Formats: sequence, structure tokens, C-alpha cells
Amino acid sequence: MSTNEEQDRLKVSPPKTWAAGLPGVAHALEYALGQTSVRRTALTLLSTNQPAGLDCPGCAWPEPERRHRNEYCENGAKHVSDEATSARVTRDFFREHPVEELAGRTDRWLNQQGRLTEPMVKRPGATHYEPIGWDEALGLIAAELRALDDPDEALFYTSGRLGNEAAFLLQLFARALGTNNLPDCSNMCHESSGVALNQTLGIGKGSVSLDDLHQADLVFVVGQNPGTNHPRMLSALEVTKRNGGQVIAVNPLPEAGLMRFKHPQKLRGLVGRGTELADVFLQIRPGGDLALFQMLNLLLLQAEDEAPGTVLDRAFIDEHTTGFDAFAAHARTVTWPRVLEATGLTREQIEDVHARVLASEKIIVCWAMGLTQHKHGVPTIREIVDFLLLRGNVGRPGAGVCPVRGHSNVQGDRTMGIWERPPRAFLDALEKEFGFTPPAEHGLDTVEAVRAMRDGRAKVFLGVGGNFVRATPDSDVTERAMRSCRLTAHISTKLNRSHAVCGETALILPTLGRSDRDVQAGGEQFVTVEDSMSQVHASRGRLAPASPDLLSEVAIISRLARLTLGGRPGLPELPWAEFEADYDTIRDRISRVVPGFADFNARVREPGGFTLPNPVNRRVFATASGKAVFTANDFTSLTAPPGHLILQTLRSHDQWNTIPYTDDDRYRGIRGSRRIVMVNPADLAELGVADGDRVDLVGVWTDGSERRARSFTVVAYPTVPGSAAAYYPETNVLVPLDSVADFSNTPTSKAIVVRLEPA
Repeated sequence: MSTNEEQDRLKVSPPKTWAAGLPGVAHALEYALGQTSVRRTALTLLSTNQPAGLDCPGCAWPEPERRHRNEYCENGAKHVSDEATSARVTRDFFREHPVEELAGRTDRWLNQQGRLTEPMVKRPGATHYEPIGWDEALGLIAAELRALDDPDEALFYTSGRLGNEAAFLLQLFARALGTNNLPDCSNMCHESSGVALNQTLGIGKGSVSLDDLHQADLVFVVGQNPGTNHPRMLSALEVTKRNGGQVIAVNPLPEAGLMRFKHPQKLRGLVGRGTELADVFLQIRPGGDLALFQMLNLLLLQAEDEAPGTVLDRAFIDEHTTGFDAFAAHARTVTWPRVLEATGLTREQIEDVHARVLASEKIIVCWAMGLTQHKHGVPTIREIVDFLLLRGNVGRPGAGVCPVRGHSNVQGDRTMGIWERPPRAFLDALEKEFGFTPPAEHGLDTVEAVRAMRDGRAKVFLGVGGNFVRATPDSDVTERAMRSCRLTAHISTKLNRSHAVCGETALILPTLGRSDRDVQAGGEQFVTVEDSMSQVHASRGRLAPASPDLLSEVAIISRLARLTLGGRPGLPELPWAEFEADYDTIRDRISRVVPGFADFNARVREPGGFTLPNPVNRRVFATASGKAVFTANDFTSLTAPPGHLILQTLRSHDQWNTIPYTDDDRYRGIRGSRRIVMVNPADLAELGVADGDRVDLVGVWTDGSERRARSFTVVAYPTVPGSAAAYYPETNVLVPLDSVADFSNTPTSKAIVVRLEPA
């Protein structure tokens, strides 16, 4: 379908004011039954998020202790069904479609072709992919890796859906080869969270559980759209509300899932009004969150001044924190005019939130990409930690930090060592267990990996899951970088654009999905994952594999490592064949390398698995001082020059990561097209642009390069004035590679200065 045809199908209606309910059920089943049979749909959905079933790959939200028979959301059902599709991509498909044609297809079209079924290769100078056997395919990659002048010329990219066992083997393989080049999707999303939390609390993970959320008096949901990205979170917030807690939503766009929730598995959600979620909605300017929390912190200090000993938790501050005096001195320099300008809020709104904070004993702050993908994402999260420390809302029930992650095992992959900057203790444990010295020099993150390919410093790219060229910023730069590689290889379940934007030699290595049964020489296997709240549990597929020619991710990595590293001077022989045959042997090694995984094999077989310890919950902080750290954080108001807007990129409702399942975004009232840009009506009037006009989005950045996303339809929408919103990955072309968050190097996809030009 052409861009014009897609835009001609566009229909816009008012945004919804509630999420889920019967329409959520209907849309999930409609999509599922469009992908496969009733039997396969029932087999997968009824086992999703069950103790003996498969972990939903759709997000990383945890399962409750008491699970519903249908323990999945609308979007999780779509994602599982998308993987369980009956459609297949065979060698005939690749014979009919040259690589150049595939590169011109949409993300949705590529995904809809179905599951990959056998290894394919594009040889140098070829126009098409052709079949290749597994031994030859892995041999090609191994030969290229062995021929590199330096192991750091290789990149090992990981998507967050990779299970713990394969993730552990991938980092072991890369480090045995001699590199820490392990970029991953976390670099583009919650890296800012990890950096900020490590600096202030000593561990880059959230500190709360579902029980904590249920007990909280006040929950902030900041820079997050749970109704689309983490729908099962809505049921947890409903429990919060029913237990008497309050919810404050902070976001540049009003989102249905932040307003009202109709629980589709409860009678009251099907026939009643459901539950009002947000007691307060603060429609904040993009990037204004740091200023908001600075003012809340100043107001707490002033309240303590007026009533000493009644507002702050001085005992906690004195015993468990450091840096308070410098923080407090800095906080007292904050002024109302600057805060109101940065946030777009009124003084009355902020003072109302302050009053609710004072009335609450237990507070949790949840956040997602709306905070992390800004230049000052790390300082913003540090300021949130300051806010929680002031009243001792860390390390006790019903309180704490809650970064809500997207990919189902992105946190687990980091725990397993998928990190370009591994801590010394992890490398020492790896050396003790396997008998070789891992490289100590830090590797490349995702942005640095693109630069290395662009500059010719990286020559081989191996992607395990994901859709690298569509997930990364500065699409034109990234695609040229990928095409400059000698070899690119992707371990994938379905076709995506990264297979069509490829190196001189390119390989597609089809793998088992989360829903597939995994049978190896040692019998039927399972994998494990770690969710956003550090719960580790098993995942077992139920379906017959999409093709007899598929290998598991563990098998592919094990065989490739054996071919690459076998006979390498000075490197002990590692038991790759043993790992492939029996995943218990991998978990045994993990138990001796990764803290918190003692007796891994026994504990993960318990119903529901186990929860990793978080020392923060014992008020133990692994910082240099051994205490939680107050920080002083500066902000610069994010402003656009006259005639410009601040654009944030976001998902549609019918989308998982870079892949849209339909062209609809029903909660926002948009159907039939993804090439739209949402702009406040007042801004449209000022810019002289009308609702329905077709425009190019032109990015403005300091390098003088023009970045243009062509032919978008303008949709008048209640965005915060001065801002706009559009879907990724279509707008990733506008995100400069060098526009990154301080400290974390995360792309600033929520803060792009653009102008609208007639298309």
C-alpha cells in the first residue's frame, strides 16, 4: 500500500477515555483468530503467564501470586498470537522477492508474512536470499569472526526477549572471543534508569513488588502509557485504588489507560463504569518532569521548616543517606517562574499534588520512556530518588522506585551479563568459573555500535532477536552503517527490515519462538526470564515448532561458539555441546557466577519461581559510601524556536516494539494510517496549518543535516501546547544519532525539535 493510499484510509474520532473492557477482549480474539486456528489460539493463550506455561513476550510486567485462567492482556494476546501464526516464509518467498524490494516494504507487511522456516544467505553481490544449511551458515559467521584483526570489530546485539540461558551463553561467547561489545535494547530505553539508580541506590533495578503497589497510599505514573505498553499494570493500579490509594498521572498526552479501566475479567469491568484510575492528571511539557520533582522537593523542605520533625524522615536521612545538605541547598535555589515555564503546569496543580504527598505515608514512583529518553533523563530519575528519600519511601513496604520495563526479559539479560560495561566482580566470577580472563575494557553500547559500523571500526554484526535498524535512531545513518559491514546475521523468528538492510554477506538464522516446544538431546527444555520486579520464573512453549529446520537460540549460539572458539590458543575448551543438550547445565553455571541464583535449577522449578534479593529493601546500599545518595540536579527548559514544536515518538496501541499489528490506534481515535502527527489545535492555528493537511516533519539539530520524515497527515489532538507526537519507528529518522541523554547515552526520542513543512 502506498503512503497516499494509507493516508486516504485515515479516520479520526475523539480519543477514548477508558481502556480495555469488552472491546479489548474482542480485538484480542479477532487478531488471534486471524493468525491461526481456534485450537492453537486456545493452546497458547490458556498457557500464557501460567506457572507451567509460557511467559508472555509482550512486556515485563510480573504475574500476581494468584493468577487468573486468562492471565494476559489484549496486547499480550496479540503478541503471542502473532508468534503462533500459521503463516510461513519459505525459500519460494525469498526467490520471488529480491532484497531491494523487501527493503521497500512496510514493517507490518514484512511481519505478516509469517514465521521463518530455514536458514537463508545473501551472498556478496547477490540480489536475493537463498537457502543454506546450518553448518555452512554458522561456518560463514565463524570464519568471519576468526578473520577479524581485533575481536572488538564484532558486535553482539541482543533484544530483551532473549531468555536467561541464551543471554548467559551469548555474553560468555563474546567475552571468550575477547570483546565486551554487547549492545542491547536497554541502551535505548531504561539505560537512564540503570545509571541513575546505580548512582543513588547502588543497584539499577526497581525496588517494589506487586504487593507494594497494592499497599501504596500514592502512586505516581510518570512518562508512561500503561494502557498500551503494560496493560496488566492497570489491574494492579485498580487494586491500589480499591485499597484506598491514589494515583497521579504525569504525561504530555492524555491516555485512556491513565483515566479509567474496565477490567475485562471482572463483571464490574464488563457491565459497569470500571475504575477511575488517575486522581490527578498533570499534562506536563516534554522534559518538565525534573522541574516538577524539584519543586515538590522544595515544598517538602519548606513544610519541614514550618513544622520541624513532622515532614521529613530525619532518622532515615541521618542513618541511611549522604549528600543531604548539598541537595537541600541546591533545592532552595529553585524558583516558581522557572518551574512553571518548564512544566506548563499551574502553581495550584503542583501545590495540590504536594498536599497529597503530605497526606501519604507510602509512595511509589513508576516511570518509563517518557523520562529516560531525554537529555536530562538521568538527573530526572535521580531527583525522583531524592523525592522518595526525603520521607524514607525507600526500603519499606508500599514504597520505592518502579522503572517499568517493556521487553519481557530485558532486565534478565542485563543480570546475565549482557552489558558493554560489566562490573569487575562479574568478570572475576566468570574467570573463576570458566578458566579464562575476560576483557576488562568497556565495549560499545548501541549508539556507539552504529558509529563504529559507520566509521568502519566494526565489520561483523550478530543480532539476537529484535529489529536493529528500526529500533535505533537516525535511520538513514544506521542503515548506511549496517550496509557497510562485511557480514550481518540475525537470529529471528519473523521477517523484519533488518534482514533487508544488510551487510555484504547476510544471514537469516530462524529460531524457536517463546511459544514453541524446545526438545534437545537431553529432552524437553525450558528457559527462564526475569520481570520488572526481579521475579525469575520458567517459560515453556506448547506448540510444535514452525519448521523442523529451526534451532533454539541456545543451540545456535552454542554451535557458533564451538565453531569460532574451538582450538583457540590459550582458551580452555568450554562445554558448548553440553550446554545445547541440557539447559540445566547452563543454569548450574549461572548459579555460581550470578549473585542471587544459588540453587537455580531447584528454585526455578517451584511454582512461580523466585524473587531475586534487592539489598535496597533491607536499606543496604551498594554505593561507595554504603548509603543512599542525595544529588543536586540542574535542568534546562526544553524549548523550541518560533515556528517549531517538540516532537515525542511513541507506540500505537496495536504495536509491539517496532512492529505494528494493524494501522489503528483506537484509544487515541486514529484508524487506518500510522503516518500521522498529533498537534494541539492552538499550535496549528499559530503555525497556519490545518487539521488534515499533509506535511513533512523536518528535524532540527546542531550538525546542520536535514532529517525529514515525509508525508504525514496532521491530526488536531489534545497534546500539551508546544509539542507534537508521532509513531516510531517511522519517525526514528528524525532522532539524531548524537542527541543522547547525559551519562546514559540513550537516544532522546522524546525530545526532537521539528518544524512542519507542506508535503
